[in-house]
Amino acid sequence: MSAPVALFVYNRADNTRQTLDALMANTLASETDVYVFSDGGRDERSWAQVNKVRKYLHAVQQQVEHDHRLKSLTLVLRPENIYLERNITEGIAEVFKAHDTVVVLEDDIVTSPYFLQYINDALTLYRDEPKVMHISGFTNLETGGGAYFTPHMSGWGWATWRDRWLQHFRHYTSEEEALDGMTDDDCQRIQYGGVFPCLKSLKKRPIPWDICWEIAIYKAGGLCLTPSHTMVRNIGLTSGTHFRSFRLLQCYEFDREPLQSPLLLEKVEPKADPAIEAAFAHAIRDWGIRYTWLGRIVRTVYHWFH
Repeated sequence: MSAPVALFVYNRADNTRQTLDALMANTLASETDVYVFSDGGRDERSWAQVNKVRKYLHAVQQQVEHDHRLKSLTLVLRPENIYLERNITEGIAEVFKAHDTVVVLEDDIVTSPYFLQYINDALTLYRDEPKVMHISGFTNLETGGGAYFTPHMSGWGWATWRDRWLQHFRHYTSEEEALDGMTDDDCQRIQYGGVFPCLKSLKKRPIPWDICWEIAIYKAGGLCLTPSHTMVRNIGLTSGTHFRSFRLLQCYEFDREPLQSPLLLEKVEPKADPAIEAAFAHAIRDWGIRYTWLGRIVRTVYHWFH
């Protein structure tokens, strides 16, 4: 049975369309139940955008009922704005009431046609390996081969099992709570010696769901299966909730086309490879952002005055 997909959307109709079009082009789409969780608007302007997204979603729902490109499409329309974190965490909990696995997408993740096949193969292969807590669709490293293990999770198209999530995930409400039980060495390791300063996210309110899951995996000694070539592409980097880039000043090194062929997996012993971890620490520096000549000038001027 194909794992269900939980898709989280807000106010970006064009991104949502591209995400759903790619999802429905997947080889396992017709066998997959999709739940779309649409967050409500914050004001009159955002409600107009949200309603545009919902009009599109209703049209797709009618299309699915006719042509069965998906097994089903269920819409959950939030009556008010509950923000990204609650929409995702509550949506995952809702899916887990009826399913043992979940595939999570946001409204700016365009998938490979073989994304669902890869995810479902991985969920089956490592179902009885509790140390494997997360299946990533995105990779920071082009390693060759099928996939590799790392403690680092990617939130751009991913999956997990109900038992792992319910046992370990906590949506922390403070930095102190999140870091309870972690030493300075732990904080250095999870941040790859400081080149991946993910713990800064703990100062945000609400705390982003993904850093909570990253910490949960680390505390549990868990691992994430990660493809050797990305199976997804983030098309929302200039308009996201937690990340924005400015193309005149910078580019994103990990903006790659998803793999357009099947990714074949063989079950291997779940363990992290020190060489992979060292390569990741190099690749993730500056979050993968590389500055243009204009960006370097602006950055230099900025540092002069700060």
